[in-house]
Amino acid sequence: MSTAPQLVVHRDKELMAQAAAARLITKIVDAQTSRGAASVVLTGGRNGNGLLAALAAAPARDAVDWGRLDLWWGDERFLPEGDPERNVTQAREALLDAVPLDPKRVHAMPASDGPYGEDVEAAAAAYAEELARAAHPENHGPVPTFDVLMLGVGPDTHVASLFPELPAVRETERTVVGVHGAPKPPPTRITLTLPAIRAAREVWLLAAGEDKARAAAIALSGAGEIQAPAAGAYGRARTLWLLDAAAASQLPRSLYPPASP
Repeated sequence: MSTAPQLVVHRDKELMAQAAAARLITKIVDAQTSRGAASVVLTGGRNGNGLLAALAAAPARDAVDWGRLDLWWGDERFLPEGDPERNVTQAREALLDAVPLDPKRVHAMPASDGPYGEDVEAAAAAYAEELARAAHPENHGPVPTFDVLMLGVGPDTHVASLFPELPAVRETERTVVGVHGAPKPPPTRITLTLPAIRAAREVWLLAAGEDKARAAAIALSGAGEIQAPAAGAYGRARTLWLLDAAAASQLPRSLYPPASP
């Protein structure tokens, strides 16, 4: 069942990143207090990396028990290990190398020079198996119930590597798929599907900048998920759009509260 999106609009992208980082710290600590551990799905791109950099700079980051945090990725560019364009490489630089994570709980998607070579379908299937192994009976499905799953929103309304009209956004059974011919480079990617995304307790969609304004307006105005994948991304308990004023500039005012300070 979908949850109606809630919107939080900040004055600029720096404030948005800082507020989102503070919100994420609170969620992680709450989950660790109530369930012993937390699981978060990271996103790449400028907004995802901005949030991680803000988290790295936040004094409250020390409240997190980093050794009891599982990190997953919503998508990945199918490139060699260590490639600067890979989401995991950027995440390590922004935050992960600076905090005491348990390496066994950092679930990076396979690289193109990894055990599956350039077979992106096999790499995607392996990640789906890793997710399934981490799922518990109470999760009622083949992926864990992530505490927070974050997604950047592209100017074309894509989330993760689910692009409008391409086969991956139509997937209803598999939790992870390979993507060929993505409209933005690199063309070959691995992505969670909408069924996997919707397993999360909370889904947070991040959008900052004028180039995201039309995408936010389309996704939040009742568009279909095949044409606007962001419209199909929602959480079990909560769906949160975190925007800056520029990205919210084409939304009807009735949709969101006044800008936060």
